[in-house]
Amino acid sequence: MADGYDPDFLTVRVPLPASALDALELTYPHFTVLLDPGRRLAAVTAVNIDGALLRELPRSGDWRLDPRAPESAQTGPEVYARNDLDRGHLVRRRDPGWGENAAGAMEATFFYPNAAPQAAGFNQSKELWLGLEDHVLGYAETTDQRISVFTAPVLGEQDPPYRGIRIPLRFWKIAAWAGQEDLVAAGFVLDQGELVDTRDGLLSAPPLGAFRTFQVPVVDIAAMTGVDLGILSDADVLSAPAARGAGWRMLQTHADVILDQPV
Repeated sequence: MADGYDPDFLTVRVPLPASALDALELTYPHFTVLLDPGRRLAAVTAVNIDGALLRELPRSGDWRLDPRAPESAQTGPEVYARNDLDRGHLVRRRDPGWGENAAGAMEATFFYPNAAPQAAGFNQSKELWLGLEDHVLGYAETTDQRISVFTAPVLGEQDPPYRGIRIPLRFWKIAAWAGQEDLVAAGFVLDQGELVDTRDGLLSAPPLGAFRTFQVPVVDIAAMTGVDLGILSDADVLSAPAARGAGWRMLQTHADVILDQPV
């Protein structure tokens, strides 16, 4: 369909993370989805974002199946009907929306392989998650204002069954950018476990549930997903000697995010 994720987009080559699963690779303008046909969800998404060329365009696009993948391999409209599930963009609509084909790139984010079920509840932690790319872009503005972002659900065995799929309880995201000398990366996890309850075969949200967002070591993301993250693990800001042992940091605001490499 299009060019897909470019591993040479940054000044340091960052290969597309490799899934241990037998994933189907789907390319779109400026991003790629590795679709797990068994889980019917993405195992990896990867997008290049040029912050200097991003365009603000009206929202356009309708959710649709990708004809290049079997319908049985995609989580389609029947999963989202008559319930409180959102079609959560994995690659955000605006992230690939830069350059000459900005409009087409934004519309391509509405293919179902780029969606995953998210609880409809909205709170500060989910807002924080949705703004992480913008926060990192602002930080990277002193360099070339380019980042590559990798996002997907954690396809765990504990995910509860619902309408022929398993609803992911966690999502992961890694942002990578060129530092002054080397590649820098930061990893994050969104936990919606408190908002998903399918024990009665229905979907219900506990009244006091909430999203929780964490900054986590990239090696932990690799361990929980089985995705080969390669150079991203070594580039993690939390892998620097002064940050080791930080563990999972629950985030309340963007001010809690660590983007500098401690010395």
